[in-house]
Amino acid sequence: MADVSLHSIAKSFGTAEILRDINLTVDDGEFVVFVGPSGCGKSTLLRIIAGLEPVSGGEIRIGGRRVNEMPPAERKIAMVFQSYALYPHMSVYKNMAFGLKFAKTNKAEVDRRVRQAAEILKLSALLDRKPRELSGGQRQRVAIGRAIVREPSVFLFDEPLSNLDAALRVNTRLEIAKLHRDLGATMIYVTHDQVEAMTLASKIVVLNHGRIEQVGAPLELYRHPRNLFVAGFIGSPRMNFIKGQVLGLDDTGATIAFAGAQAEVRTRLGALKAGDEVTIGVRPEHMAERAAETIALQGRIDAVERLGEASFVYMRLDGGEDVIVRAPGDEPAVPGERFTAYLSRETLYVFDAAGQAVIPTSRSML
Repeated sequence: MADVSLHSIAKSFGTAEILRDINLTVDDGEFVVFVGPSGCGKSTLLRIIAGLEPVSGGEIRIGGRRVNEMPPAERKIAMVFQSYALYPHMSVYKNMAFGLKFAKTNKAEVDRRVRQAAEILKLSALLDRKPRELSGGQRQRVAIGRAIVREPSVFLFDEPLSNLDAALRVNTRLEIAKLHRDLGATMIYVTHDQVEAMTLASKIVVLNHGRIEQVGAPLELYRHPRNLFVAGFIGSPRMNFIKGQVLGLDDTGATIAFAGAQAEVRTRLGALKAGDEVTIGVRPEHMAERAAETIALQGRIDAVERLGEASFVYMRLDGGEDVIVRAPGDEPAVPGERFTAYLSRETLYVFDAAGQAVIPTSRSML
């Protein structure tokens, strides 16, 4: 396996700047997920690593080798695409073996690799079938097997689960996670689904408008988002945002007024001044905590989603903001009625007017 390092990567199509100053290291054996909204540049960045797109600037290294000018076949990578791209007239065995035969690998070695990959992916009983005889999940496993047999240094996945239904996405996601554990391989995975990112990654790279917003372990990004974009993108349902204003400051933080309430919140020294407009962030699961010193926010219920173990209460606060409360499954909430959300100042995030987090990064969130 190998590490991947990107130094000052830039990419433009004509006058359109797609990627700007991308600097990133993927360590040997890591599972790194590129995540972000459509058009953020994540698939373009993956294609640049694969050699399917030339860079406009910067350097790519795989296993310590500069690969900018190398064709894809020489980079020791294997890519799994969103579409399965299987040959419909070939069996599973032949689909998986095709690339090796094209590379003139000897017959015994081809057979060894195909059957080993089939065993890993639970495809051994399906090797004689054609793609039309397989489910969507099985077809995707064949596409992954075709990558495994090449014994690459780096696996690249470009939204491989997008064509699967919800149940198959969950099952195949678990299979990919197990595959990473079994192979100890370096994997880079692109998705717009932050749930996939949180459950698969050892490290997440959040992209927005061609720039890296934040890099870190899943829980690090969840607990310590650097800015409003990351805070709103990581977490499901998304973090609630409420407009506020700084009333006063002391040595430990700020007193902030928001949604008809006040709270003393720890912030970085010197990050704010009295009168500043801020945004308060609070996650849905932290808005139903009826404990000592909780802050009560009043509003009216718009809708309730009942999921059994939890209920998501969609409410509009009296100040006009729409928020989501993750309440117990038996919460007696009814659309149209008044509702009170409870939150603790220890679970509040604060973002300045530029959208940057101003809470101490060492704070441990629940």
